[in-house]
Amino acid sequence: MTHLNRLTATQAARKLAAREITSEALVEDCLARIAERDSRVRAWTLVDARGARERARALDRGASAGPLHGLPIAVKDLFDTVDMDTAYGSPIYAGHRPAWDAVAVALARAAGGVILGKTVTTEFATYHPGATRNPHDFARTPGGSSSGSAAAIADFMVPLAFGTQTAGSIVRPSAFCGVVGYKPTFATVSRVGVKMISDTLDTIGGIARTVPDVALLVGAIGERPELFIEDSSSRAPRAGFCRTHEWAQAQPEAVAAFEAARNGLERSGASVRDISLDDAFAGLADAQLAIMTHEVASSLSYERLNHRAQLSGDMIKMIDAGLAVSKQQYDAARAVARSCRARFDDLFRDVDVVIAPSAHGEAPEGTATGNPLFQRVWTVLHTPCVHLPISRGPHGLPVGITVIGRHGDDRTLLRAADWIHESLGGRELTAVAA
Repeated sequence: MTHLNRLTATQAARKLAAREITSEALVEDCLARIAERDSRVRAWTLVDARGARERARALDRGASAGPLHGLPIAVKDLFDTVDMDTAYGSPIYAGHRPAWDAVAVALARAAGGVILGKTVTTEFATYHPGATRNPHDFARTPGGSSSGSAAAIADFMVPLAFGTQTAGSIVRPSAFCGVVGYKPTFATVSRVGVKMISDTLDTIGGIARTVPDVALLVGAIGERPELFIEDSSSRAPRAGFCRTHEWAQAQPEAVAAFEAARNGLERSGASVRDISLDDAFAGLADAQLAIMTHEVASSLSYERLNHRAQLSGDMIKMIDAGLAVSKQQYDAARAVARSCRARFDDLFRDVDVVIAPSAHGEAPEGTATGNPLFQRVWTVLHTPCVHLPISRGPHGLPVGITVIGRHGDDRTLLRAADWIHESLGGRELTAVAA
């Protein structure tokens, strides 16, 4: 018996377009998987089974509504939804019902998507963890802040999910849960209706099980159909392998995955070379942290001034750290970021994409969401990146690489990442939860 919830989004889209399956049947299989597993995985804050069924039936009766026609989608509980509560991971907003949909949600619906429900986010998309557990090993973190979205994808509960990234919140949970995460170029997708914590860093992206899947989702909600990958005709890319200034903190399994990717791509016919970031980039991760904490403290002014008692200790610590960043330090950090953005583009004269570690290593034990260190620089550079699961670590957990593209050239990045993922056999390693 075929379990439709195990189809990738692009596989399901083709079958829906050919009327080989119905959206209602696909939704039912996703709901059955959620009923079977979510009491343990805890990826969802709310599942709108009735609304999803009604929407699926309506779509099955009509012509194609768009590129996401009939596909179930998980929405991170940072996005406003007119028909579902949105709490932003905080008790301050328990029971809060927005008067509108976030732009990304509205466009997903307009493109034919079926909103299955809301997935767990950490508190205001920062560090204080939610209830979600890693579906590969319940004793380990799924990462943050898009923890529920990544876990739901990895556990075959849904084919597409929204994520956001301010430091590493798409890539890190994707790495820990063994799925594909795509953070597009900054501002590719409108942030209107998404709880903001950092005006210059917050980026909306997608999580799924293949690169064409995340390209489909972000292309639809970003109204950029040129991102869609409709064939596999991409040429072998020119890949620059970058150890970054954070390399010393990579664990053996991250180093092994990086080296295996380099060797595997070279054998597959890609042009491979080592590249490095010059000394100007050495302080970029620290600059990102200063910018982020300062903007978080500012963005959450209402909450810290009026509801401090309902904030976690982790949140208060972060806000206090942000308040300690002076305007002069903040301006200096932003100046470092602007300078590095200009310098980073120079690397792409000789390569199509840059490849770097995604995380320190396997998902750590416990509930702490893990360190976003290896993603800070790509987020503050505003450059697009895709996490690809390609191997396993010593405990059998997923490990992968990040493929980074030139600012604004997401199309080239996505096609290169798809070629790399297939060449390294990563598609067979994606989403293997029981």
